[in-house]
Amino acid sequence: MTATLETPQTRQPEPEIEAAPSWRMPIGLGVVGLIAFIIFGLGTPGGTSTTFVVSRTQDAIQIPSWTLPAQPFAILFTICSLLLAGVSAWGVATRRKLGTWLPILYGLAVIAAVLVWAGAGKSSTSIQVTGLLIGALVLATPLVFGALAGVVCERSGIVNIAIEGQLLAGAFMAALVAGAATSMTGSATVGAYAGLIAAPVAGAFLGVLLSLFAVRYWVDQIVVGVVLNVLAVGLTNFFYGTVMKTNPDLNRAIGLPDLPIPLLSDIPVVGPVLFDQNLLVYLMYGLVIVLNVMLFKSRWGLRVRAVGEHPKAADTVGIKVNRTRVRNTILGGALAGLGGAFFTVASGLAFNKEMTGGKGYIALAAMILGRWSPKGALAAAVLFGFADSLREQFGIIGTSIPSQFLAMLPYLATIFAVAGLVGHVRPPAAENIPYKK
Repeated sequence: MTATLETPQTRQPEPEIEAAPSWRMPIGLGVVGLIAFIIFGLGTPGGTSTTFVVSRTQDAIQIPSWTLPAQPFAILFTICSLLLAGVSAWGVATRRKLGTWLPILYGLAVIAAVLVWAGAGKSSTSIQVTGLLIGALVLATPLVFGALAGVVCERSGIVNIAIEGQLLAGAFMAALVAGAATSMTGSATVGAYAGLIAAPVAGAFLGVLLSLFAVRYWVDQIVVGVVLNVLAVGLTNFFYGTVMKTNPDLNRAIGLPDLPIPLLSDIPVVGPVLFDQNLLVYLMYGLVIVLNVMLFKSRWGLRVRAVGEHPKAADTVGIKVNRTRVRNTILGGALAGLGGAFFTVASGLAFNKEMTGGKGYIALAAMILGRWSPKGALAAAVLFGFADSLREQFGIIGTSIPSQFLAMLPYLATIFAVAGLVGHVRPPAAENIPYKK
């Protein structure tokens, strides 16, 4: 009996095991589309119309308004959403990757149907398209900073649940320093910029505490994050009552001035939305670009991702694992603190207790939906910001939706997006695992 030697040329390849296709997304899209067809398509009263106003009165170039027959267009948009759900089912059945264009088109179709339904028969009001988009970008700003903080921390292996507390601390510090600087200099603009500079310091302080307990003492990172959120609420409430209430000059409604970019701000729709904002929004643009390049195109980013995926291997090639995690956690805290300035100096509001309203947790959802990528986090944050802006638009035009449900809209959008669109995403492998030499 002779034995045969198996060589690489004669070895038979092992059959690949394909994962079972997931029908969660097609089913979710189909159910939502059917509900939208019944409520917004068939529920739109016949014989009414909806007016969409694109340009504002102060825009350099005016675009005519659109008036659409409400019921036919509402039905058309909801049918389009059902067809897209069918395309999604076809993609799963044939194992084809259809890309992100499908959920984007689906979302636009459903939103268009909702807007047509909401504005039907409202002769005294109209849907302000540019205002809706401006609100979406502005309301997404703190979510983007919070999501970027989560990306920077979790890419290095530290779970940052404390984003909510870092946003709140940044909002408080920005208001406090802005009020003090305004009192000393007599200039509200100087005070606003001083508050913008001070906000990251408060967030970085919570980042130091998070890194201390997570890296030095190996405490569970999720538990530490929750505790830091409670600590931030307690400290800001205490100093609000003892410092700001007794010294009203330290808590003024001071806002950053808008900085329109010449020529670009005059472009219809796009100009007012993107290029007629304050400094914090422009900083958001730059940070998303810089972090996306640094994380995926630089040596620093490679080391950070190596620490988050395989810290032992990173250590063997000379990368200081714990030092990298500490630095990234402090940097992430500073980013979230900078985003907290949106609630006070960037919005022209005085500080109030717990004014962040859970935006830090929505930022975490944006980070997950964006798959731990800066540009993905930006897209997800804009989606949630649009839901918040839609709530405000509904409140202006007046709808039959109860106000309590409108207040829930951003959070419901977060739940549905994460549950229906995330799929099987994998966080960094070493996340929430202390590195012990």
